[in-house]
Amino acid sequence: MSRIGLFGGTFDPPHLGHIILASEALHELKLDKILWILTPRSPLKINNQISPLEQRLELVNAALRGIPEFRLSLVDVQRESPYYAVDTVNILKNENPGDAFIYLMGSDSLRDLPRWHEPAAFIDSVNELGVYRRPEAYPDLDVLETVCPGIKTKTTFFNAPMIEISGADIRQRIKDGRPFRYFLLPSVYQNIKRHSYYGA
Repeated sequence: MSRIGLFGGTFDPPHLGHIILASEALHELKLDKILWILTPRSPLKINNQISPLEQRLELVNAALRGIPEFRLSLVDVQRESPYYAVDTVNILKNENPGDAFIYLMGSDSLRDLPRWHEPAAFIDSVNELGVYRRPEAYPDLDVLETVCPGIKTKTTFFNAPMIEISGADIRQRIKDGRPFRYFLLPSVYQNIKRHSYYGA
């Protein structure tokens, strides 16, 4: 049985914070690999402006090139919206019945889990939750257990360096003409410059 981490996001663009977090999860949770699940659009952020899917696919492929433990998953790209996590996990389980799936999220997302689509069914679908601690979010597992039975036994917290990098900040830096090169892997930076993504 392989232990597979599921790391979802819009990755607009994928940056060093994503890479560092995924690397820590791989080590701390003893995962065999991590699937980077590119979400065409987050159900919880439907009003946010987002870059074209083809652009983000190109940049994620550039970011993961040469890292065999990280793989791009098109499970959400290849289906119709809405892109609910419970459906994503169930599709992957059906395709890989012998594997264990560990869904990665921050403690802020864990705190907000009751807002997700069918949160109890989502918890039932995953083998584990790998939750990285954020200093501003302290979810109460006893409270969450009443909404999502089984969540306490399935949750494992892990630490990762707090990297103050976000896709929104990088996009704003590019717009403002400020430096952004060292927030990204060289392959991602070069793709952004080559195609003038985000107005670079």
